[in-house]
Amino acid sequence: MSDSADAISQRNAEVVRRYLRVFETQDVDELAELVAEDVLVHGAGRNVQGRRYPEAAVLTPGLSNCRVRVDVLFAAEDRVTVAFTLTYHHDRTGRDLTMTGVKSYRLREGRIVEFWGETDLYGLLRQAGLIPERIPPF
Repeated sequence: MSDSADAISQRNAEVVRRYLRVFETQDVDELAELVAEDVLVHGAGRNVQGRRYPEAAVLTPGLSNCRVRVDVLFAAEDRVTVAFTLTYHHDRTGRDLTMTGVKSYRLREGRIVEFWGETDLYGLLRQAGLIPERIPPF
């Protein structure tokens, strides 16, 4: 007997929750369990393939002690969409920085095989003092 759509949705939602927790634990072995080696990643104006891209995001140098808050999560069969807030400790300044984002994941057999989305990198860089509070007009 095949699983119900609701059961598949719930299982996939839990995979995405575990994936987001990896940002807190930085456990790349668990990341390998959750994300396909040839995952397709769409966002920030580019399309790339390979688990090394989400792994690099998990291991971003200079940002530590990540805390993840899931603001909204919606799961429907093989798709999961989540709005989230990440709070990092910025090692250089000692301040906490927050970054919001929205991602949509496609899963197959319990692994993330593709995702789309954007994060507020501009806001994170502004908080870190790496770009001005306001961009001057041209």
